[in-house]
Amino acid sequence: MIHLQSIQLQKFPDTNVFPFNLPLLQSLKELRFDAPVTILVGENGTGKSTLLEGLACAAEMVVVGSESMFSDRSLAHARNLAKYFKLSWVKRTHRGFFLRAEDFFGYAKRLNQMRSEMESDLSQVEIEYKDRDNFAREQAKLSYAHELIDMRRHYGEGLDIQSHGESFLALFQSRFVPNGLYLLDEPEAPLSTLRQLALIAVIKNMVTKNGQFIFATHSPILMAYPEATILNFDGGEIHPERYENLEHVRLMRDFLQNPELFLRNL
Repeated sequence: MIHLQSIQLQKFPDTNVFPFNLPLLQSLKELRFDAPVTILVGENGTGKSTLLEGLACAAEMVVVGSESMFSDRSLAHARNLAKYFKLSWVKRTHRGFFLRAEDFFGYAKRLNQMRSEMESDLSQVEIEYKDRDNFAREQAKLSYAHELIDMRRHYGEGLDIQSHGESFLALFQSRFVPNGLYLLDEPEAPLSTLRQLALIAVIKNMVTKNGQFIFATHSPILMAYPEATILNFDGGEIHPERYENLEHVRLMRDFLQNPELFLRNL
């Protein structure tokens, strides 16, 4: 399912201030999304993450790991950029989220802090209601108990006791709902090779439930997602690219075939 069909960029102000000074954004007029999965590739600094952040702000998406995209200081530049985005939708959706890999660890930490606080509140209820009847005590505990049960249902005993890859996938799966738009910035960061393959399987399942994905990655594994549209940001303009022609893929393939050749020349 394609929810977001295109971004049109209006004329930027005449300034050398980031992000308006990025050559790629200055030359970009329109970007279309013609497949349920679109993959953004290119070297660091080409504008992939900035474009995703601007898109997330323009679509007013939930940002995983941030209390609010409107107060998140790290997204101030993206909020300014989003003012010049015009989004065209096949079917407008308010479902989905924007996830930056670096925000995941803070999000997991906050979830575990919330769990600890609720467990502490439950213990405090036991103390405060020790001389009350059982019904009153159980009623006072009810809201905390429901919150804890819900957290354990989604995340198990806690994201902090799992490996980074396991907890990342657990978070990702728990937050998915059908008919959503999902923007991911370098989701491979906490994932092993095996977990990256697992993420591909998760995305494929979500696509069958009308999910649309746009993500930036440096991973040749994630770039291999079947039937995805690959957009290359290298060279100062965005252009479609075949998987086998990507520099990331060619370099990784050559390295694996003869690592000694590369390492000898370092």
